[in-house]
Amino acid sequence: MRVISGSARGLRLASPEGLDTRPTLDRVKEALFSILAPELRGAAVLDLFAGSGALGIEALSRGGERAVFVDKSAAAREIIAKNLEASRLRQRARVVAGDALDYLRGCGDCFDIIFLDPPYGGGLYERALGLIAEKRLLAAGGAAAVEWDEAGGEPDFPKEFAREKDRRYGRVRITVLRLKDERGEEDGG
Repeated sequence: MRVISGSARGLRLASPEGLDTRPTLDRVKEALFSILAPELRGAAVLDLFAGSGALGIEALSRGGERAVFVDKSAAAREIIAKNLEASRLRQRARVVAGDALDYLRGCGDCFDIIFLDPPYGGGLYERALGLIAEKRLLAAGGAAAVEWDEAGGEPDFPKEFAREKDRRYGRVRITVLRLKDERGEEDGG
C-alpha cells in the first residue's frame, strides 16, 4: 500500500496487523481519486474508520487542506500517526480516538469529502450516513465516498443522498454520494 500521487507520492504506508483493518487496494484507491481529483485542492477531509489513514493521507498529498482521521483502535491510530509523520503531512491532520458514530454525533465541522470504509455488516454505513445527513456535515456539493463489499449486499443508502458514481473492482464497490438539497435534488452548492 502506497501513496499514489502528490507530495507524498510513492511513500509506502504501514498498515495495522490483523483482520480488523482492510487496506484499500491501490487500484481501488486510484479509481476513487480519479473521480475526486477536481475536488481535492483545499478540501476539508474526514476519514472515518480510518485504519491506516491511507485515504485521508492520499487526499492531503493531492492538495487537501486538512484532514480528520477517526478510529477507535489504538493500534490503528498509532499507524496513522506514523504514516502522517513519514508523509510529512502531520501538521494538516488531526487524529481522533473513538467511535466514528460518537464522533459524528458530536461533530460541528463541515467537510468537503468524507471517506467511509467501516467494518462490513452491522449497519454502520447507514447509521454514519444518516448522521452526516442529519447534522449536515457534508459541505454543499461535497462527496461521501463509500467502500463496500458486494458479498455483504449493498448498503441501504439514506434517501438524503444521490448516487453519483458507482465502480466495481472484484467484490469491492466504491460509491460516491452527494447530499440532496431540500427539493430532493443534488446539492451542488
